[in-house]
Amino acid sequence: MPADNPVKVSVIIPAFNEVESLPELMDRITTVLTDYASENYDIWVIDDGSSDGTAGEMERLVTQYPSLNYVRFRRNYGKAAALMEGFRRVRGEYVITMDADLQDDPEEIPELVEMLENGTDLVSGWKKVRHDPLSKRLPSKLFNAVTRWTTGINIHDFNCGLKAYRKNVVKDLNIHGELHRYIPVMAHFLGYSIGEKVVQHHPRQYGKTKYGVARFFRGFFDFITVLFLSKYTKRPMHFFGMGGLIMTGLGLGINLYLAIYWFMGGSLSNRPLLFLAVLLVIVGVQLFSIGLLGEMLAYQERGRDKPQIREIIE
Repeated sequence: MPADNPVKVSVIIPAFNEVESLPELMDRITTVLTDYASENYDIWVIDDGSSDGTAGEMERLVTQYPSLNYVRFRRNYGKAAALMEGFRRVRGEYVITMDADLQDDPEEIPELVEMLENGTDLVSGWKKVRHDPLSKRLPSKLFNAVTRWTTGINIHDFNCGLKAYRKNVVKDLNIHGELHRYIPVMAHFLGYSIGEKVVQHHPRQYGKTKYGVARFFRGFFDFITVLFLSKYTKRPMHFFGMGGLIMTGLGLGINLYLAIYWFMGGSLSNRPLLFLAVLLVIVGVQLFSIGLLGEMLAYQERGRDKPQIREIIE
């Protein structure tokens, strides 16, 4: 599609070894979008280093579908990198992300876009009835419950691949590693409104899942990362200072007790508690120092951090 043509809907599809699914997926997406948005759409398949013949199949599909675009990575970088590449390239007013395995339903796109048109900035799909093995469903429920409780964002499925965004949301996002799981959290802390829609989830038809047990450990560490980056990037002293205050207070309290004990004639030569008190004070002072250094770095960045403006009326 020429760069000067307006685009209403852009679809981003990260793909990794899903060659069997792509022909049917392209047919279904183009059918839906042709009916809904006429020729006013584009599709971006981001090939995350596939080794199963995806490149050859996509070269054929690109000639078949004029609105289809294909980006191929030299190696596997991960879903977050694929999404960021798509976010950088899309031009649509509304952006849809979905997986390439046919478990997401393209027929959901019009209703997702309608929710955006009604004012929501990001709509996350909710696979209320999920056709995955129990080994995936139970950890997912736990992950979603913990994330919902700690962030206060009342949605049920943070990691659903089927999401809809206003264009300015994807342009403001900066994800890496495994942080694609927490896109609603990051968008929420940027000030965008988050909605949810129940979507259909289909059993996998081809291939096998790309996620193993290791993703749960990576997800836990990424959860800590996104909470810290979202809440304390601009005020690191609030995080490190609290830890420093607690440890220094405990250390000084123990030292005060030992000083009184010594004045009353007690011996400190066999009291390991003294070493613990000294250690607590040292660690507390170090945390305070880290907090102050963080505040100095954050102060330098604040001038570049412009507030997100929703609307200007003059």
